[in-house]
Amino acid sequence: MASDIPTPAPGKFEWLVVVPDKPGMKAKRLEVRPQHFADLKTHVDSGTFKTGGAYFHSAPEGDDPSKFDFAGSTLVVEAATKDEVLKILNTDIYTKSGVWDVEKAQILPAKFAFRKL
Repeated sequence: MASDIPTPAPGKFEWLVVVPDKPGMKAKRLEVRPQHFADLKTHVDSGTFKTGGAYFHSAPEGDDPSKFDFAGSTLVVEAATKDEVLKILNTDIYTKSGVWDVEKAQILPAKFAFRKL
């Protein structure tokens, strides 16, 4: 199975990133969310972001983000170093607008055993 898994570019690793939201930032998250999504395109198109999305305090019901109990975001990022990942996080609108608590982010080098798309 491992031979079917795309490998990172030479000199790069995949990083499992978990970034919590700061308390009370749901309204700000929803306000800047369209810009966050627009800015993701560059990272997705370049292959830097492999996957990502929100995580929650409780399972969401329905598809209305205004009713979601956001806790933060998760990403799988291809980068050479943890500092490179931090640079990406720090330029995101969620960080710039105070949504993400990057100081509490978990940025872990990872090797994925499978992918199912």
